[in-house]
Amino acid sequence: MCRPGPIRQHGPMSVLTRDEAQTRARQLDVHRYTIDLDLTTGDETFDSRTVIHFTATAAGDTFVEIKPAELRSLTLDGQPLDPAALTENRIPLTGLTAGEHELRVDARMRYSRTGEGMHRFTDPSDGETYVYTQLFMDDVQRVFAAFDQPDLKAVFELSVTAPTAWTVLGNGVATHHGDGRWTCAPTPLLSTYLVAVAAGPWHSVRTQHAGLPFGIHCRRSLAPYLDADADELLDITRQCYDRYHEKFEEPYPFDSYDQAFVPEFNAGAMENPGLVTFRDEFVYRSAVTDTQRQTRAMVIAHEMAHMWFGDLVTLKWWDDIWLNESFAEYMGYQTLTEATRFTDTWTDFAIARKSWGYDADQRPSTHPVAPDPDAVPDTASAMLNFDGISYAKGASALRQLVTWLGEKDFLAGINTHFARHKFGNATLADFIDSLAGATDRDVHAWAESWLRTTGVDTLTPAVTDTPGGWTLTVERDGSRPHRIAVGAYDADPIDPGRLVLRDRLEIDVPETGATAPRPGRRPALLVLNDGDNTYAKVRLDAASWAVVVDSLAGIPDALTRAVVWNAARDMVRDGELAPTAYLETADTHLPHENDLAIVQGVLTFAADQIADCYLAPDQRPAALATLTRISRALLRRTEDGSDPGLRLTAVRHYIDAATQPEPIQEWLTEGGVPGGPELDPELRWRVLTRLAVLGATDDAAITAELERDPSATGQEGAARCRAALPTAEAKAAAWARLFTGDDLSNYLFAATAQGFWQPEQADLVREYVPRFYPDAVALAARRGPAIAEACGRYAFPVHAVDAETLGAGE
Repeated sequence: MCRPGPIRQHGPMSVLTRDEAQTRARQLDVHRYTIDLDLTTGDETFDSRTVIHFTATAAGDTFVEIKPAELRSLTLDGQPLDPAALTENRIPLTGLTAGEHELRVDARMRYSRTGEGMHRFTDPSDGETYVYTQLFMDDVQRVFAAFDQPDLKAVFELSVTAPTAWTVLGNGVATHHGDGRWTCAPTPLLSTYLVAVAAGPWHSVRTQHAGLPFGIHCRRSLAPYLDADADELLDITRQCYDRYHEKFEEPYPFDSYDQAFVPEFNAGAMENPGLVTFRDEFVYRSAVTDTQRQTRAMVIAHEMAHMWFGDLVTLKWWDDIWLNESFAEYMGYQTLTEATRFTDTWTDFAIARKSWGYDADQRPSTHPVAPDPDAVPDTASAMLNFDGISYAKGASALRQLVTWLGEKDFLAGINTHFARHKFGNATLADFIDSLAGATDRDVHAWAESWLRTTGVDTLTPAVTDTPGGWTLTVERDGSRPHRIAVGAYDADPIDPGRLVLRDRLEIDVPETGATAPRPGRRPALLVLNDGDNTYAKVRLDAASWAVVVDSLAGIPDALTRAVVWNAARDMVRDGELAPTAYLETADTHLPHENDLAIVQGVLTFAADQIADCYLAPDQRPAALATLTRISRALLRRTEDGSDPGLRLTAVRHYIDAATQPEPIQEWLTEGGVPGGPELDPELRWRVLTRLAVLGATDDAAITAELERDPSATGQEGAARCRAALPTAEAKAAAWARLFTGDDLSNYLFAATAQGFWQPEQADLVREYVPRFYPDAVALAARRGPAIAEACGRYAFPVHAVDAETLGAGE
């Protein structure tokens, strides 16, 4: 596959098992953490002092976790414990008596350069430094001592000493007491992985809404770009906040709502209560399409949904992480559609997001949406289930549940769930019980069919002509029940290239009883899962496919067109449609497509999967020529400036598909595309990367461009370009930076890896293909999960899909 999953970390690694967590949860009731962080002690480490108040329910032994650079001291109930007792990340607490206890831990902790724990970043634009936490799973242990499991919730009181020019942000409202001393208001009961702090000379835009302080924050060097989008960001935030209060009976449970756009963030965002952290690429330095703005808005809506589902009510163990993410994914898209100007978000979900789930679900590593608890015996195995199944498939399953159950009953069950478990922990069984109480439908059976099974069902239409009518039956290859719409379309009598909806049929699959004939002639086109309310691959009958080949762009609804494009994509993936036939269909219809998400999604699949992976090397030039032809057609169509987003998309894909350097070199020299747009930093680095691949630039030109754009993004662009240069020396240097030196940050590692492998350079890099596997395993053991995942995602030789490469990976 073109995008393999993360490499599992090898080597010694202490993980928490589910059995250990269950035992400790019975032993302890954790009340309060008082945490004091000193961020003024140097560039490599910071000081962390923690006081934990807890009750032991019975006499016995347990442990607390921490991963220090140096463990200075610890005391239990005033009695010193030996720091040398620390084994890997565990401090044993032996001979506890029943009753209340106080544990004090004083440690020196390391800053991270990989986006884990307390990440530290110095902005090359102005030399300013920023730090922030990312404590998901078990990374809290990199910042302070904790009983680190999600069902030992506690109150957190955080104080921070920072440089005097810095601002500190936390889960609760932060108060500055002078001389760099800050305290954050005590939190409600939280899980350890949700504690957050971000500190630095932030640029902030603050407001009030519904009686609460709201703020958005970024690096100072990004201030003009945040200010330009501040109204949009805050409007989206307010609209989602208000819509969630219409849906949910429980009010927002925290004292403020800050959103910090932070550098070198590994995920899209993190749902820290009261302080959501986002990757700061969402503060746009260059032109973007409206679909990209919609994606940013969806992430805002997604993270806000977590304030209720994930933060107010939290999973008991990591086997239910899917439920957090699936719920937020579904609510993010749905709430954005209901409450904002982005009213067609499900089209983007269908064409760009859902395939993530389909692909993951058809790999050997597939797993149920809700894995059996025994399949997640420890924190390491939990990370293996954090993928497109947890997000895209899970959200699709919830969308099908709402279709089957009805939104009113679904929301009633959700509100029951919040009321029962607020500020506590819950399981999938608790969630299903809450839903079952709101309906007479068998939600437990639905959950078994949908959440405990693997794979993708395939739905295929069978159409039969009858005297005076026609019949439709839907054949199912799979086991899940589906409630779907079937779109019946006829040719427009005035414009034969367009289709009109005759009827939309609501059916259940499998159907019960005999299929009744339908009157009149059969429709020209029948589309299963019209509206995309279920998770299944769909096929088209032969007559419908013939209509699609001629009239796909004439289907009136964008979401229906997305369903049809996805059917074509799945047929290519399953070997039922030639990749070249997909390209021909794109060549015919994309120049007439009006929906930007569809244009972007189809071009991305055509480029990244078909041209780069599915076709033989001798077929690739023709594929790139097709992509260039499509891009040119879109450029001609947008010469009047009527659709800048579509034009920007065409420019990007024209650059990426270029096989001759002269046209894009001229754009770079002139500083713009004839008829627009001007080349902003993103486009300049994109052009230079393609020129590097084609051997039409050199290190001197890359250095000159970096002087023009010395930002963090510029540093990444230069790293990508240098790794893409088609010389043995450039490849050797890039490989050494990736796999020998350990000084690359997570983002610079990704950029270097993105530049290294190029299909045009297969012969040049052939010797590195067998080296990937041992070098990647060693790297993962040295640098940890975040770099291991970046390695699997970006540094894998995706173009080298052959038996020898596959055998080396087994």
